[in-house]
Amino acid sequence: MSSDVPDPTDVQARAVENVRIEDEMEQSYIDYAMSVIAGRALPRVEDGLKPVHRRILYAMHEMGVSSGSSHRKSSSIVGETMGDYHPHGDSAIYDTLVRMAQDFSMRYPLVDGQGNFGSMDGDPAAAQRYTEARMSSISEELLSDIDKDTVDFSANYDDRLQEPDVLPAAFPNLLVNGSSGIAVGMSTNIPPHNLGEVIDATIELIDDPDATVEDLMDHVKGPDFPTGANIVGRDAIYSAYKTGRGRIRVRAEFEVEEWKSGRERIVVTELPFQANKARLVERIAEDVNEGEIEGISDLRDESDRDGVRIVIELKRGANTEVVKNRLLENHLERTFGVINLALVDGQPRVLSLKETLEEYVAHRREVVRRRSEYDLEEAEDRAHILEGRLTAVENADDVVELIRNSETRSDAKENLQDAYDFSQDQADHIVRMQLGSLTSMETTEIEEEYEEVQAEIERLNAILESEEELLSVIKDELRGIKEEYGDERRTSIIEDQGTVTHEDLIPEEEVFVVMTEDDYVKRMPIDQFDPQGRGGKGIIGADVKEGDRVSTVFRANTHDYLLCFTNQGKVYQLKTYEIPEMGRTARGKSAVNILDLDPGEDITAIVDTDAFGDGEFVTMATHHGYVKRTGGEEFDNIRSTGIIAADLEEGDELVDVEVTDGSQDLVIATEGGMTIRFDEDEVRAMGRNARGVNGIKLQDDDAVAGLVATDEADGQALLTVTRNGYGKRTRLSEYRTQSRYGKGLIDIKTGDRNGPVTAVKAVDDDDQLVMMSEDGQIVRTRVDEISTVGRNTMGVIVMDVEDGDAVASVDDIPAAATGDVDADADADADVPTDAEEN
Repeated sequence: MSSDVPDPTDVQARAVENVRIEDEMEQSYIDYAMSVIAGRALPRVEDGLKPVHRRILYAMHEMGVSSGSSHRKSSSIVGETMGDYHPHGDSAIYDTLVRMAQDFSMRYPLVDGQGNFGSMDGDPAAAQRYTEARMSSISEELLSDIDKDTVDFSANYDDRLQEPDVLPAAFPNLLVNGSSGIAVGMSTNIPPHNLGEVIDATIELIDDPDATVEDLMDHVKGPDFPTGANIVGRDAIYSAYKTGRGRIRVRAEFEVEEWKSGRERIVVTELPFQANKARLVERIAEDVNEGEIEGISDLRDESDRDGVRIVIELKRGANTEVVKNRLLENHLERTFGVINLALVDGQPRVLSLKETLEEYVAHRREVVRRRSEYDLEEAEDRAHILEGRLTAVENADDVVELIRNSETRSDAKENLQDAYDFSQDQADHIVRMQLGSLTSMETTEIEEEYEEVQAEIERLNAILESEEELLSVIKDELRGIKEEYGDERRTSIIEDQGTVTHEDLIPEEEVFVVMTEDDYVKRMPIDQFDPQGRGGKGIIGADVKEGDRVSTVFRANTHDYLLCFTNQGKVYQLKTYEIPEMGRTARGKSAVNILDLDPGEDITAIVDTDAFGDGEFVTMATHHGYVKRTGGEEFDNIRSTGIIAADLEEGDELVDVEVTDGSQDLVIATEGGMTIRFDEDEVRAMGRNARGVNGIKLQDDDAVAGLVATDEADGQALLTVTRNGYGKRTRLSEYRTQSRYGKGLIDIKTGDRNGPVTAVKAVDDDDQLVMMSEDGQIVRTRVDEISTVGRNTMGVIVMDVEDGDAVASVDDIPAAATGDVDADADADADVPTDAEEN
């Protein structure tokens, strides 16, 4: 190859651009995201339309499929739209066309459909070859004056045609019909509103640019859904209008009717927006069959073309309030999450009500200005022609003679221009005039038209020269739209009077919750167990079946949330009242009927908490000595199937759980009587899937028995209870703070007499205890019945357990939970004498 000829390989190499793959991926993703955001998923604030909606309406406009024309096959409209403007597939276009025709989806439908366009039951529309459509009259208002250079146009996808970037929009369609869509990393969900209310608010803002959201809400009461129903409360509406985001509760419209034989029935006549009626009826039926809703004898959907009618018949003697509110809780009320996100100057923005209307007014100001300029130019052109005609009429004989003596049309035009100073356009028009237009009657008509055109020019000049006049035109046109299309609200706004939930019908009281190793669980009122003196045998608290043993007893309020931790490191959540209330001698109900436990999964620890405050943690200890802290917020939303609380090593299990605030000390106690105390900060916060860190260095065959979190309040002591019913109190000040993962200090002497440690608690002098044995005996006693002694002692008998039985669980009852208890209560209780200390 000649040296003067470049090597093709070198040429190709020089054409390659080296880029970092991270930069290329980032830029490509941003380009894709912006394409979706601006080109498909989000509406423009000016006309409230996404590109596909805008293109369908413009294609129908170009096809002449107006509200006054006959219907056209939907397939024809879809084909025109896809072929000329929207190359994204016919199904996406037809689905959009269908929605614009559904009166239960659009507050003011933009398409007039003929045929099957779907239903509230979720039935799909018929195929596009069967249905027909045309523009509705109100959608024509969105395209009004589009041919008068009111908006910008851009080339379509193949540069053959021009399409509008936005429609003139004679009314604020973004608020009137709302919008919803999911883009990349963002979404919009704008509810529909009443046309008249939105127009009144727009006029208010034009008259008073300083109007606040509160002022505008004097007109816009709230969203107005096509399906009616009720919005509960006004605070959420205000929040949505003020910030652009909010959560609005929408409740079905229903009434309770007296029925035959003294029975009642609930009749639902309006459903929340976007509810699937058939699925809703099906889910109610499922809940009735599964026992989730009691008191319903029959359920029917009697809806027809005139509206919704769902009849729910109640059993004789059923509590109507309970049934009604269970239906509200699970079926007849839903939340509409408002995200008022739209494209403003090509950028997505979350807008308040005022900002939305301001952007619309700015758009209409530009539309009216450009329309006025277009009309002014047309009027001036017409006035110019009319002036020429009037001159020609005044000099009719001479003009006719001049034209007749000219050799050609071109000569005639030139002669006219020279003789009368006509422009080219005037001369062209006069040459084309018919002789009949020279009559006196025609002359009068020309003069009248000229006067009208001059008046129009003056009007248009006044609009363009005066902001006040321009805004007055906008307001007049908005009032005309309201008069033509305005209607009454469909959605009512009701105050939140509160509902009688199932929880409201449960008395709020302190109860004992008992659980066995085989996961039988029940609750019993705490007042069934009077305090006894130390060392009593107690009374029967549960009749456990053969081979089963009590594992846990604790105090809770019926309205408290319980976090149930299992041996497999998972956590479940339930309300205390969801645990069945049973008598002292009852065995309880299997927990698998309450919690969705996996096979072989047992509950080993329970935390009683309503909600976690800022900075609170769930702190866990395992049998193998691990300790772990996890932020409380990670346990706020627990699925019915549970979530992972800790990643346990094989053979380990959770033994105790405490809620801590980040500033406390942790005390870990072992079955062999050792304790270690260290600062909570020594255990860093970690995620739910972590195993944790070493908390205590265990001796051979020892295991963790319990965990205590303390801030060492005045007089607080560490209570230790062993399996054989012995216990003692020792001031927490005697347990010095050490570093995590030490051997700790001796807390209690354990041996054959008192047995291994069962539980440890941080207690105050005026607290009470509840202790339960494995065989179901339960004792409630005062803490001050137990002597305060030093470490390294055996303790005293706090519960008299029989041979073969053992203390299974201990819980602390703060004085605030029970009120003051007479110190001499049950003074004559059977308290065996024994050695106080050893």
